[in-house]
Amino acid sequence: QGLDAAPRALFQAHAPLARAPHPVTMGKPGQAKQVFRKYGSKAKPSTSKPKVTTKAKPAAPKLKKGVTPGTILILLAGRFRGQRVVFLKQLDSGLLLVTGPYCVNGVPLRRVNQRYCI
Repeated sequence: QGLDAAPRALFQAHAPLARAPHPVTMGKPGQAKQVFRKYGSKAKPSTSKPKVTTKAKPAAPKLKKGVTPGTILILLAGRFRGQRVVFLKQLDSGLLLVTGPYCVNGVPLRRVNQRYCI
């Protein structure tokens, strides 16, 4: 902004001098730097749309026999180990939804793996 038009034109007219690339040493004098080629960097973008694959969700594991809604279970692991709880339902992930009820023994609604229940 502070430059006049004439000096600005002179400043832009002079391009910096091109330098010859000078060898980069790698520790020993005179040893040239190894340059590794990156493959696939010049790959052309594909014009076709990528295929969308949908994986089927694994089915929830079967319930242990004798486990039905309303059944009393005993927790074997976790903060409430040893507590008797009521089984409510099996979730889509395969976990069991259990409760104390909270007002009776303080166990809230919890998701529990079947392996940690009797």
